[in-house]
Amino acid sequence: MPRSFLPTRPVRGPFSPDFWRSPLRGPRFTSVLGVVLLAGVTILFVTGLLSYAAYNPDLAPVNDKTPGKGLLGFYLFPWPTDPPWLYRLTQGVHVTLGLVLVPVLLAKLWSVAPRLFTLPPARSLTHALERISLLLLVGGALFEFTTGVLNVQLDYVFPGSFYPLHFYGAWVFFGAFAAHAVLKAPVAVRNLRRMREGGGEDADGPAAPRPDPPTVSRRGALGLVGGGSLLFLVTSAGRSFDAPLRETAVLTPHGGPEPGSGPGAFQINKTAAYAGIRAAETNEAAWRLAVTGPTGTVRLGRAGLLGMPLHSVALPIACVEGWSTSDQWWRGVRLRDLAALVGHDDPVDVFVESLQRHGAFRRGALRANQVADPRSLLALFVNGEELTLDHGYPARIIVPAAPGVLATKWVARLTFGEL
Repeated sequence: MPRSFLPTRPVRGPFSPDFWRSPLRGPRFTSVLGVVLLAGVTILFVTGLLSYAAYNPDLAPVNDKTPGKGLLGFYLFPWPTDPPWLYRLTQGVHVTLGLVLVPVLLAKLWSVAPRLFTLPPARSLTHALERISLLLLVGGALFEFTTGVLNVQLDYVFPGSFYPLHFYGAWVFFGAFAAHAVLKAPVAVRNLRRMREGGGEDADGPAAPRPDPPTVSRRGALGLVGGGSLLFLVTSAGRSFDAPLRETAVLTPHGGPEPGSGPGAFQINKTAAYAGIRAAETNEAAWRLAVTGPTGTVRLGRAGLLGMPLHSVALPIACVEGWSTSDQWWRGVRLRDLAALVGHDDPVDVFVESLQRHGAFRRGALRANQVADPRSLLALFVNGEELTLDHGYPARIIVPAAPGVLATKWVARLTFGEL
């Protein structure tokens, strides 16, 4: 039989336009979700970069969990100590907004799914660039939101360290997001303008050519997406506050009632048992703090530290997972006084080491501006009582605006000097 008379095989499955039958898909629906994501993802990216800067990664290798960042660290700056709630705000916004945007992201991916299966794969150079950006965008979005949610839940099931995976993934995702936004922003703005004016839809959209009968309006679908985001907000945001709001954060590990009761009844990330801290090495007879500087090393027990001038400050603790506490009252020795004890009249950087035997931040470094702040303490007490073992007894670091991982617990050694 001549080739021209052979029957044409119809395209089936997701590559067939008839496969996508939902009447909800359309330029307006997609444009509304896209504008929400444009604003939300931009805020996520900026607050994520600020979170990385808060670690002061250029200060010392122990603070830098992405040593191969190269030019991607161009924006880094010494992290300030004012306002003292700065990291609590930026990281709380970053994590909470990320969770709130999950329903919006899923709805957006669903709305543009037909575009992933269009044939031919590229009709022009512009179309090819759009398809490549879309693939990178979808993959990057799924990767970033998945690793972020797992980090909030303390489930590190992905291979490798969260820090470099999430950092490099963010740059890939946002680069694709920015390219896609530039290519599609004119269409989205045109569709939203027509929506306000009551005009027809733009022809360039993922609407089904032969849609099924509608069972819900697009406005109702957007309301469902908004309701899902509101549910995520209500069930997660409270971990950045104290009771009773914290008890509403049922979807996060640091939600619910405060642990225990009394002065030490506020959230912690890792217990002494998890960190391998034994009570025998922290009692007054065994524990000594080594403080090193140009004049040598001074070893101090708790009695020696209590003989130095003590100061009280009210500071929060905020962690990368987005949870935080309100101000706790800390009392201890100023870091700058300990620096002066070993020959540093002017505050300098400090390298902090813990008794902790495993974990990414059993060692950390603080900048001179953090040491100089009079609110930066080697804390011995909290809320009027000695630190509990889980809160870092016999001594821990507390610094305004620093990430919680740099508030080192069970401190064993302080080395002052240029790092």
